[in-house]
Amino acid sequence: MQKDHFLTRRRALLAGAVSLGAAGVAAAFAPGAGNRAAPAPPPPAAGARAARRPLRPSEYRLRPLTGYGPPPHAPRGGTPVRHEPLLRVPAHGRTMVLTFDDGPDPRYTPQILDTLARYEVRAMFFVCGEMAAYNRDLLARMADEGHVVGNHTWSHPLLTRLRRSRIRSEMERTSDVVERAYGERPEWFRAPYGAWNRAAFQLGAELGMEPMAWTVDTLDWTTPGTRTIVDRVAEGAAPGVVVLSHDAGGNRSQSVRALRSYLPELLDSGYHVTVPRRQYV
Repeated sequence: MQKDHFLTRRRALLAGAVSLGAAGVAAAFAPGAGNRAAPAPPPPAAGARAARRPLRPSEYRLRPLTGYGPPPHAPRGGTPVRHEPLLRVPAHGRTMVLTFDDGPDPRYTPQILDTLARYEVRAMFFVCGEMAAYNRDLLARMADEGHVVGNHTWSHPLLTRLRRSRIRSEMERTSDVVERAYGERPEWFRAPYGAWNRAAFQLGAELGMEPMAWTVDTLDWTTPGTRTIVDRVAEGAAPGVVVLSHDAGGNRSQSVRALRSYLPELLDSGYHVTVPRRQYV
């Protein structure tokens, strides 16, 4: 899954995606629980770091946006066919969502999970089926620790170049692996490279998945440096933001180190880092 060849395409797609806005988000989520004010935290200052106040135990950090767990026996037939992906979540106070793509990778995903566990935070992992098939233990751990697992296709292809039958196969095979290892079929889908088309929206809905994109792209897959990744998250932090990072697809050591830096800073700034929960109609 080499991404360098898609740098220009990805930036163009991202710019187009951000311009779409967040229409239809409210219909995809149930009302939230947070209710805090929302100025974005400034980037960390250069030089010596200020003393950080001790983190207080925060039971709310483990809560999804609307409570614990999915509704029992939730119907899957009510998923709407959208025309654009969801770019953010409802801004219930200072709420943000962290997402990680392309894994799970046994080199980097466990380190990311360890950091999330340390700060009692849940995140979303959009997994590729071919990676998940060889690392089912990591999906089981995600389930045990309350993270949300989404579908990122089987082999990370550019969907806009595939026939409808191939797109379905990429989605279905991944959902099957996720169900066996995680315990539930994924309820969220993210197109590789952010390249969406009508077939992806339609097939995702048929398989019971909502399309989720992102608000802030760390561009960590370009290995820009740990501090650059941290600064991009800090500068983009705002209520309802969905942050895109990666836990596979290359050397993700910068992503691991960046998470260890920006996550406690977000929490200390009053952000509620959580996961969304679907609303079924």
